[in-house]
Amino acid sequence: ERERLFAKLKGFPFLHPFPSQANFILCSVQKGKAKEIYEQLRQRGIFIRYFDTPQLKDYLRISVGKPGDTDALIEALREIESK
Repeated sequence: ERERLFAKLKGFPFLHPFPSQANFILCSVQKGKAKEIYEQLRQRGIFIRYFDTPQLKDYLRISVGKPGDTDALIEALREIESK
């Protein structure tokens, strides 16, 4: 599921996912603020982590879940992107 999630995240021009062997994918936010994306996902019941430290400013950490979790996340990101 990690590979599928990574491929889907690569399709969003405002995100830059980094390859991972862990149970999460780290993404830098290329357009906008990580905290705003985090908040919009949280309002939809999708919980990820955002970072606002100097080393990881505007990064998101997205845990790899089940296929349904990936589908819900991608649908929510599409809604956010279309705003």
